Amino acid sequence: MEAMTKNLFSYLAKSNVLNQAAKKWGLQFGANKVVGGETFAKAVPLIRQLNKQGLSVTVDHLGEFVSSAEISKERTQECVQTIKRINHEGLDSQISLKLTSLGLDIDHDLITDNLTQIMEAARHYDIFITIDMEDTSRCQATLDIFEELRANFDNLGTVIQSYLYRSEDDVRDLNKHHPNLRLVKGAYKESSKVAYKEKDDVDENLKRLIKTHLLNGNYTAVASHDDVMINYTKQIVKEYKIPSNQFEFQMLYGMRTQTQLELAKEGYKMRVYVPYGDDWYGYFMRRLAERPENISFVLKGMFKH
Repeated sequence: MEAMTKNLFSYLAKSNVLNQAAKKWGLQFGANKVVGGETFAKAVPLIRQLNKQGLSVTVDHLGEFVSSAEISKERTQECVQTIKRINHEGLDSQISLKLTSLGLDIDHDLITDNLTQIMEAARHYDIFITIDMEDTSRCQATLDIFEELRANFDNLGTVIQSYLYRSEDDVRDLNKHHPNLRLVKGAYKESSKVAYKEKDDVDENLKRLIKTHLLNGNYTAVASHDDVMINYTKQIVKEYKIPSNQFEFQMLYGMRTQTQLELAKEGYKMRVYVPYGDDWYGYFMRRLAERPENISFVLKGMFKH
């Protein structure tokens, strides 16, 4: 039943008709439980509230797979304006972005020009940027662009997914940059030719990546809702006396909220990933596919007066 539910929501996430309808509906059916707002301005009060609770934030303007250069430039300017607003509002927030929203699938010069504009603004306002990782077909291109831009910008990090066979080699190869990496399990549907299929294998690889990156002396963001990974990280940092300013935990907005607060109270850096934008439908469906228990959000949204 769980597999059927995941497949259903994964299928619904790809519906262009429902996605377009969702933009007209606004945040409904519980989507506001996991999306910060339809615009960054609407997300600002939430970010401020999270900051008051001792939680740091990274924001992401929803939308990917852009096929128009014009739209990619609009996305770029949206990101630049968000950087300026974060600074103006004095928010404890970084920015996460997907390269396909900035023209990765269109042209190399376009994506590097757009990303350079963002990085120059981010450096000016001292804001950190993380390049999200997408499916494996775009993995190498993402890492190549990261390395290209990292040569000029220290305030740039990226993501490594533990379900990919290549990830240990990627962490090893990137070490020369002393990178800030977000380590995750990964959520895209991939072939067994490139990715582990068994949960235990994915988990063990994530543990290896966490330990390797921490012992290399690099900043490590452990992005997981899994108590096993959280406790493993606590164990490693205690055993090897890793300083508290070398790592952080990250979780999605709306997921395990109490655990987020508890980690912050324990003195750990806890960062919440807050997506925003009117292109929320696909993201919401993927969250339901990943965690079927989140269907309760839908039911509450439908029957709330």
